Amino acid sequence: MSSAFYQILHDTHYRYASPVSLAQQLAHLWPRRCPWQRTLQQQLVVSPQPGQREDTLDVFGNPLTRLVFERPHEQLKVSAQLQVEVLPRAPVDIHASPAWEEVCAHLRYSGKPMDQGQLQACRFRFESPYVHLKQMFSAYAADCFSPGRPLLAAVDSLMQKIFSEFRFDAAATQVATPLAQVLEERRGVCQDFAHLMLACLRSRGLAARYVSGYLLTQPPPGQPRLIGADASHAWISVYCPKQGWVDFDPTNNVRPALEHITLAWGRDFADVSPLRGVILGGGSHDPEVQVTVLPLAGG
Repeated sequence: MSSAFYQILHDTHYRYASPVSLAQQLAHLWPRRCPWQRTLQQQLVVSPQPGQREDTLDVFGNPLTRLVFERPHEQLKVSAQLQVEVLPRAPVDIHASPAWEEVCAHLRYSGKPMDQGQLQACRFRFESPYVHLKQMFSAYAADCFSPGRPLLAAVDSLMQKIFSEFRFDAAATQVATPLAQVLEERRGVCQDFAHLMLACLRSRGLAARYVSGYLLTQPPPGQPRLIGADASHAWISVYCPKQGWVDFDPTNNVRPALEHITLAWGRDFADVSPLRGVILGGGSHDPEVQVTVLPLAGG
């Protein structure tokens, strides 16, 4: 299977009700370096021009851009323009993974030294701002985690369960909608489904992280691909000692492959929000966001 090439345009536009005198913004808009993808071109256009800009890495190793604005402004435009090559991922036999209970024991503190992989995974076992650990989430996934079942087969079953039992509804939730409400009402968006799956896994003592990125979506038959018609996407990755980190997309019931472009990963959405910050002034404001994912001819 050959690789896939994409051009991605991610435009964010803030219009403030009153001038902003000072602002600091954090942007997760550069694709993470991964074995399965390469960034060929990247450009970040910001208006007004920031007084300070720093390109660095966050605590999870994701590319991070810090922007500081020290002059009054009434609007902010941030445009990321990317060209990315996505490569085939190594095949994974989900039925060859160890039993899920064995993986839980592998991650549990026992007084014995942990290797680097275990230590890195353990930071994704615990609660985070949008993912709480509760019995209700463990109970929801109970039929997927039968005794002795291979971990990745159990996670795949949970992905299918969420896909079949939940309805995609962009108007049903907001960023801060509690997961208990998402579970009760059985509807939400990709961010909700990723958070729910993380809660189910972490509530059982497993390590799982939130992955942000883009997904190539197909327009309706006979209709052209529209500029700005796409959106950011989210899925999850679970740690398995033998296979490493393996991705699952509960919104689409697929294992991410050539149509998924990885931006960043963290504990949940709060760690990898495309653009967030603090401002002085500004009044009420809501961002206008347009995302376009365009497939390109190879190379």
